[in-house]
Amino acid sequence: MSAEYASFGLAPAMRAGAVTADGNYQVHRDFTDFIIDGRPLLFQLSDLDAVSPLAADVPPAIFTAQVRGLLLEAEPPLAGGRHLIYGCPECEGLECGAVTAVIERAGDDVVWRDFAWQTDERLDLERNGYHGIGPFRFRGDQYRAELSRLLAVDDPAEHRRVLLIGARAAVLAKLAAALRIIGIGAEITEDVAAIPPQELATYGAVAFGRAVPESRRSAVRAAFEQAGADVAYVDGLAPVVPLLVAQIEDALDRSPAAQRRLTELVAADSEAGVEVTSTCRVTLTAYRLDRLYRTHVHEVFDDVLEAGRHRIPLDARATKGRSFIVARTTGSVLVSPLAR
Repeated sequence: MSAEYASFGLAPAMRAGAVTADGNYQVHRDFTDFIIDGRPLLFQLSDLDAVSPLAADVPPAIFTAQVRGLLLEAEPPLAGGRHLIYGCPECEGLECGAVTAVIERAGDDVVWRDFAWQTDERLDLERNGYHGIGPFRFRGDQYRAELSRLLAVDDPAEHRRVLLIGARAAVLAKLAAALRIIGIGAEITEDVAAIPPQELATYGAVAFGRAVPESRRSAVRAAFEQAGADVAYVDGLAPVVPLLVAQIEDALDRSPAAQRRLTELVAADSEAGVEVTSTCRVTLTAYRLDRLYRTHVHEVFDDVLEAGRHRIPLDARATKGRSFIVARTTGSVLVSPLAR
């Protein structure tokens, strides 16, 4: 094993939720990702849809147990000294498949080695191992300091609530229901003055409908500023629930921009420009409003892209008139109106 050290860090990450036009959905998950040598470890695992065991929505006792396991203060949960590194974002059960690794002490250092894809207690490392990943040797003091910080956080699930403000009650009700289904708290209000400052501080985003006047938006911003709340503001592009969910997902993403898979989306005329930082599957969905304000949905792209910038042609029939493009990877979502 090489004696060269790898740096170890942690950063907020997100598995973007989604609501589709046909009523299907995938759950939103906030989690803490492992940053090795400045890059998310998850990005080295191809296009894996997974979350770490340090998820924000697990009960505090389980979250603490996961951290202490990684600190080697508890017995490993799997045979052979193996620990769960990434699991299924829907259930995190081993039967759905998980990335595991041996975590062990080497003097004062900590080593992660023998990464593998595991679906039950038995493991064929030769067949299911990630042979190009690791081993990683971390300085023990840095490793323990990073993980110990998580034990001082009172509520790892904070800022996963959204306040909805708008004029169309039916759209707001459908949007709130869709957000709750995928695991994001959502409330509707007409007047933030009635909300205590300590409650305002629990929101991560505020979404405005198009009909909300600027004077009312300014009053809302002033109330949150006075409460000392750090929130993102979302200006709804159109009364289309899946589109609004995507905008809110983007606003709630607190991961550093340099550690996201999807970093840029621009849409103009007959093409979309997309930038990704690692090889991953990207989907582009077009939402179009016709002259009667009916919504038309078209899947315009679904393929694996290499790291870098890409220009993707768009079907003119799918994007005529007033249209919006939503780009998704397993961990990120971006939204752009189509410029003419």
